[in-house]
Amino acid sequence: MSIRYAFKRSLPVMAGYLVLGMGFGILLEAKGYSAVWAFFMSVFIYAGSMQYVAVDLLAGGASLISAALMTLMVNARHLFYGISMIDRYKDMGKKKPYLVFALTDETYSLVCGGEVPQGVDQKKYFFWVSLMNQSYWIIGSTAGALIGSHLSFNTEGIDFSMTALFIVVFIEQWKGTKNHLSAVIGVAASVICLLLFGADGFLIPSMLAITAALTVLRKILDKKEEGEKKNG
Repeated sequence: MSIRYAFKRSLPVMAGYLVLGMGFGILLEAKGYSAVWAFFMSVFIYAGSMQYVAVDLLAGGASLISAALMTLMVNARHLFYGISMIDRYKDMGKKKPYLVFALTDETYSLVCGGEVPQGVDQKKYFFWVSLMNQSYWIIGSTAGALIGSHLSFNTEGIDFSMTALFIVVFIEQWKGTKNHLSAVIGVAASVICLLLFGADGFLIPSMLAITAALTVLRKILDKKEEGEKKNG
């Protein structure tokens, strides 16, 4: 039951990850790196947007320090994701390290997207949806590299595909809840920080602003969430 529910919920992610993973694999192969690189990067790094950035870092011979700083900038939001998942993952036992590692934007959306129905083990659901999502990414990226090694592609614009997926996830979250306060806060904080700090420096300030705002308004958000559950 948990596996079937996880598969059903992960279908939109599967559709996105297979295509986006292929885009990453094609870009990586175009820079001279084989499907083996795509496979192991997706197994051990598994950070969609950062893997796209890593293609240029590898091709440009970036230093470890530069790569580390870039990774921090691109994936800083996961620090805040992790903080918000402390209660949900606290009793996961041996699976907890993997769940923390596999917490992508899309997995976070599915894990936080409301309560699981009766008959579904929540802990098993968290694990299976995380594992399935990574499997989709591994399959897509490896297949993309293999395809790219045999066919010639114009890779211009492929790197925008991750942005497109983020927009789809945001829309799904918006449609899946009646309370849009947290989404409005996220958009407003991001736009304000973008105007203040520019495109290259707005990410961390916006994450800090969103975290601060949601912390202050946590009680209000919790009450509204409880009201939604009571009203069905």
